[in-house]
Amino acid sequence: ERRIFMFADIKNATGIAEQLGEKKYFNFLKDFFRDIAPAIVQSRGEVYQYVGDEIVISWKMKHGIKGGNTIACFYNMKRMLQFRKQRYMDTYGIFPEFKVGIHCGDVMVGEIGKIKREIAFSGDVLNTTSRIQEQCKVYDVEILASEVFADIAYKLPKGVTKKGLGDETLRGKKEETGIVTYITD
Repeated sequence: ERRIFMFADIKNATGIAEQLGEKKYFNFLKDFFRDIAPAIVQSRGEVYQYVGDEIVISWKMKHGIKGGNTIACFYNMKRMLQFRKQRYMDTYGIFPEFKVGIHCGDVMVGEIGKIKREIAFSGDVLNTTSRIQEQCKVYDVEILASEVFADIAYKLPKGVTKKGLGDETLRGKKEETGIVTYITD
């Protein structure tokens, strides 16, 4: 199956967890995931999994590309959080910022597990998406995508433009991957 993946990770999650303590941090994560959910639904994305402070979102190709849905999802998630900034500051004294990596390609999908069964995606696309997201720190940006994705997702939300950053050798990869970021006008 051909799909788009977005890995969204809260910045400085370890420091936030230490500062808030277990219970408050857990509630912080619950609020974060709840507050960004409408943006995911509006963009026709699907939550694939939660991994600690990270959420993995997936789109069928046609849904993620249509109307710039994948990129719009990122900007709408930011907007929805910004709308609730004061509540985060009043409740936690911290506002969640996050970074995302986006990539697309072929994956295997099927049932996995003996004791606990689940539908799982498998393939290099997931590894590459994770590695792209890691590069946000290097480039000091909140959003990075592969050129492969950017070339097919040419329809962007109004006011958003693509900026090429060149080729990068991602951790664990032999071949270079072209990466881009997106900026608002």
